[in-house]
Amino acid sequence: MARWLVILGVILIIAGLVWGARDRLPWQRVPGDLVLRVGDVRIHILWAVSLLLSVLVSLLLWMTRR
Repeated sequence: MARWLVILGVILIIAGLVWGARDRLPWQRVPGDLVLRVGDVRIHILWAVSLLLSVLVSLLLWMTRR
């Protein structure tokens, strides 16, 4: 249980650092992300970023279970 709390804490710290620096990161507009515009409303669908995060989390979980 303690190991998972430490891993979760590290992930949250990294996510906080990335969130704070997101304006300076080069992947704000990744190819594959969709922007739907209907009148004054814009909806951002981040397919590529979601897929990348899913792969990274899957790899992290796979590595911790070995």
